[in-house]
Amino acid sequence: MHEELERVAGVAVPIERAKAAIALMADYQNRVVELSRVRREAIEEASASGMSQTEIAALLGVSRGRVGQLASAGPAPERAFFGLGPMTVALGGKYEAGKSPDQNPSEVVTREDLKNYEHLRKLFAGLKLDSDYEVVPPSGIVNLNREHLVVVCGPRLSPIIAQVLEGDDNLRFRKDRAWHLVDLRTETEHRSPLDEGGTAGDVGYLARLPRLDGKGTFLYIAGIHSIGANGVVHYLENHLGELYRDVRTKRFSTLISCRYDPETLDVLESTRITPIYRHEG
Repeated sequence: MHEELERVAGVAVPIERAKAAIALMADYQNRVVELSRVRREAIEEASASGMSQTEIAALLGVSRGRVGQLASAGPAPERAFFGLGPMTVALGGKYEAGKSPDQNPSEVVTREDLKNYEHLRKLFAGLKLDSDYEVVPPSGIVNLNREHLVVVCGPRLSPIIAQVLEGDDNLRFRKDRAWHLVDLRTETEHRSPLDEGGTAGDVGYLARLPRLDGKGTFLYIAGIHSIGANGVVHYLENHLGELYRDVRTKRFSTLISCRYDPETLDVLESTRITPIYRHEG
């Protein structure tokens, strides 16, 4: 018997044994989903290299029709951009406006960030990834040393995030008369249309950054204003496949501009405005 099965079967207390079996089944099911993704990606890569479905079928020992089924079965290859899940989305929190500290103000998130989570949740669900969100307290203290973490929180709200961003030698948040983003490679300033002319647009930062413990990475999203993060999420919804093919699971950073409806705050368009800077060789 497999070692993990032996462990579960050997649990003495019946209810605990049932719990262990449920947990192991969930783990196995997640592995099956990931393996179907790996299989789909491998078949797509073989096809892209010039192999016909007939050739692939002969090498796999299946029918040509079965290859067609396998090529569309399982989640899309770009699921690997996020990992195996379940995903945690950490949203930057602020104290409730209009209340002093002695009035025990609640910790709240912006309407834009709640929209961000809803869009990300749907994106994750389409990739067969479960997700949940948490609120980063106004102190800005967030645990970055976790797998499958997406942080949507500006550096102004979190000194920990601001510290991590200092390690990006390509792109940086700066402030003079207003916060903006700078391409350090070209010294090009990217300012928010909201600050320049009041038009409905913003600029956001998208990156995969190192955890503080050096044992992995987390995905980071932020805008000059809150709506800039919505533009980044919109870009992920519409360009995830090409982004994954470009960076896979490596560290990177880039900037995204967006236009949005000022009444509904729905993003209408998102565009990458800098190269994708790779942080690894």
